[in-house]
Amino acid sequence: MRSVAVAGASGYAGGELLRLLLGHPELEVGAVCAASQAGSLLGAVHPHLMPLAERRLEAADPALLARHDVVALALPHGASAPLAAQLPDHVVVVDCGADFRLEDPAAWEAFYDTPHAGAWAYGLPELPLEAGSGRGRDALAGATRVAVPGCYPTATTLALAPGFAAGLLEPDDVVVVAASGTSGAGKGLKPHLLGAEVMGGMSPYGVGGVHRHTPEIEQNLSRVAGAAVTVSFTPTLAPMPRGILATCTARAVPSATADEVRAAWESCYAAEEFVHVLAPGRWPRTADVLGSNQVQVQVALDERTRRVVAVAAIDNLTKGTAGAAVQAINLALGLPEGLGLPTVGVAP
Repeated sequence: MRSVAVAGASGYAGGELLRLLLGHPELEVGAVCAASQAGSLLGAVHPHLMPLAERRLEAADPALLARHDVVALALPHGASAPLAAQLPDHVVVVDCGADFRLEDPAAWEAFYDTPHAGAWAYGLPELPLEAGSGRGRDALAGATRVAVPGCYPTATTLALAPGFAAGLLEPDDVVVVAASGTSGAGKGLKPHLLGAEVMGGMSPYGVGGVHRHTPEIEQNLSRVAGAAVTVSFTPTLAPMPRGILATCTARAVPSATADEVRAAWESCYAAEEFVHVLAPGRWPRTADVLGSNQVQVQVALDERTRRVVAVAAIDNLTKGTAGAAVQAINLALGLPEGLGLPTVGVAP
């Protein structure tokens, strides 16, 4: 058994990571750490984690974290880099925040208010790379520093990547509108996330190309396409606790046919355990991936406008964060990639 310490264990992402670790046959929960909640019993913060209810949250002391095989950082953006710098090289560190996702310092500085800390191995195993040069998982085997993708980039990248990998999409007119549940904004109290404000309505935010996940989506799709991809990304807030539904469109190359489009998506994900292209006529629903590490994808070619429409549904806390972290940990430690990860959702 390898021990995993979780820093930021009191938040939604940290709680989801603990849930998955409790069911993992090769990993055990080590220190559970938090900042403002340090000293509290975990059961008071996450009542659903009954096996850990009597564990006490501790401060995220680097010396404590360094005694573990793996450290998972479920911290606010900007908080991971200073802590990670104090951990020894042999410890596997998986960051669920944004600190190490972006390769371009200029892109980081345009969207974040802290210095660029560098880029780690990017934790999206299913990402097809340019010209058939492998998948994202190739960089994760044996890695000791991994950046977990953002939840929106996971859904949008996996929705569109097959088309760019097959050369069926134009890179300069990609439009994404994605809806997320409220847990994507974290556990901190915010007036606009109160039940009375959210229930019964949807609202956009981060409009006009300012959402911080935009450069990450562009980075991913550019790696697949082998050329710069530009994305117009608009997120929306949906009245549900968890889940993302990403509707993504891009112009098809003039020669693309509907059959070629479908074949590209099916062949791209045929061997993937967690990404499923649905049968024709079925469209992804967030309810069908709730609590699972699955990605449901559907694609169609709009013949009239010559745009490909790709839709993906994920659980933002599982495949969108904690499940991706466990996938990365498995690969880093040489374990089967899907070990300990749920492949079925919860219904109704």
